[in-house]
Amino acid sequence: MNSSRPPVEAMEHPAGRETAGCLVLAATPMGQSDDASPRLRVALASADIVAAEDTRRARGLAASLEVAIGGKLVSYYDQVEASRTPGLVDAISDGATVLLITDAGMPSVSDPGFKLVAACADAGLRVTCLPGPSAVTTALAVSALPSERFCFDGFAPRRPGPRRDWLAGLVDQPRTTVFFESPHRLADTLAAAAEVLGADRRAAVCRELTKTYEEVRRGTLAELAAWAADGVRGEITVVVAGQTRRTANAEDLVEEVEQLVADGMGLKDACAQVTRDGGASRREVYQAVLARRREHSDR
Repeated sequence: MNSSRPPVEAMEHPAGRETAGCLVLAATPMGQSDDASPRLRVALASADIVAAEDTRRARGLAASLEVAIGGKLVSYYDQVEASRTPGLVDAISDGATVLLITDAGMPSVSDPGFKLVAACADAGLRVTCLPGPSAVTTALAVSALPSERFCFDGFAPRRPGPRRDWLAGLVDQPRTTVFFESPHRLADTLAAAAEVLGADRRAAVCRELTKTYEEVRRGTLAELAAWAADGVRGEITVVVAGQTRRTANAEDLVEEVEQLVADGMGLKDACAQVTRDGGASRREVYQAVLARRREHSDR
């Protein structure tokens, strides 16, 4: 059966091998041009087309890196992403190398790029990446919050209602959550987070990461909301600790089980109910209940 998508083998390319037609996603510095990789310099000079979120900033980046953009420079921002994507896909199909960059960080991560990546994948075209700076992982690393498991939620909703609904979805989230916020909405978002998630939930606000006035504020949501109330400037990334489940030993849960049983629940179901948040196992609680009952019957 014929297919427009080439077989997997045809889509694999050894590192360093010249290939016809490719989309290159390149991370750009968040503040310090010295964070740019040598590969980004080469890509800016050699790509047939450079698609940039802001062409003026792209020219400024190239100038700071002392690189001349060698190919055609075109804009690729939110409002033109849908209309520009087909033309770029056609160019890649015809053998062009298209370099996609955004103002800072990794394209397609809360920045333009996803539509182009998806369209290239659907067309069976090669997509590769030049790794580099990311506000998400940078903020997570300096937050002093657990980082083994985390989730990224993009930008917080702008309107109060949807924002509270979104925060409500994080109440039982066990993973650390990273999200972006604008400086003029930060205080309201932190205040709402303190109300919905709990005033004592730990968090960090990372401002102007890697830039001259970089600042990392750590504390409870209540403390951070009070700090932000006076006004904050710059690019903001927020990191919020996940929900920590209470852990209890089996003996601590016996009274809760007995109350559920008194209300009509079966013993095994009651043991399952009180252990669903972790801690002691159902078997341990079941045995503890039986031991307590034997103790009482012997008196």
